[in-house]
Amino acid sequence: MTASAPEPLLELKGVTRSFTVSRGMFSKPARLDAVAGIDLAVHRGEVLGIVGESGCGKSTLARMILGLLPPTSGSITLEGRDITSIPRRELARRMQPVFQDPYSSLNPRRRIAAIVALPLEVQGIGSGEERRARAIEALDKVGLPARFADSYPSQLSGGQRQRVAIARALVTRPQIVICDEPTSALDVSVQSQILNLLMDLRDELGLTYVFISHNLAVVEHIATRVAVMYLGRIAELSTSERLFRAPEHPYTQALLA
Repeated sequence: MTASAPEPLLELKGVTRSFTVSRGMFSKPARLDAVAGIDLAVHRGEVLGIVGESGCGKSTLARMILGLLPPTSGSITLEGRDITSIPRRELARRMQPVFQDPYSSLNPRRRIAAIVALPLEVQGIGSGEERRARAIEALDKVGLPARFADSYPSQLSGGQRQRVAIARALVTRPQIVICDEPTSALDVSVQSQILNLLMDLRDELGLTYVFISHNLAVVEHIATRVAVMYLGRIAELSTSERLFRAPEHPYTQALLA
């Protein structure tokens, strides 16, 4: 008798997101499906890469997974619970984002320790001193010494700011981190440092990643499985090794070429 497959940590079934687009004064508004009928399962400890060209629906999908945008139809569940039934604070504690641009995602008026501690403040976790201590611990995990705690974002390099964004995502000890183009605003030399850091943190903390990117080389480096998006749909889903060695869908073949 074969053992049944483990329950997915995160599961999407038939997820669609439509927008109404104006076509001018004399035409009826048109319906645009930014995401159209997506089925995906994300398993504990894996890195699911989602790739595709700009405008294919990757970031819309990320916002729906994070609960920032409701699907028009379909369901998204976290450990079998529909995310619409999970209280906002609990969902934010269990799933955290790392966004593309570390320049705009950090408040320039707050010191680094306060930025990293903000999710704890929102969650009402600990005293001010305890939150600062956890923020410094998170900074240490991403390779930033305690002396950065009282700096401002403008005093840091792009790579250091992205480390701060990762520390902020990790401070609530989430299960899943949604990485939306987390290295695309960085120099190539810094990109590899951030990718290696993400892989080390996954091993150390038992994290699960959904890693969204248009950069195939980055996804090949980090992902265990890859979903290729085309016009709001999944064109191909495979293990990273198989997809890069023998892509089946013509669109994936064209992307790799």
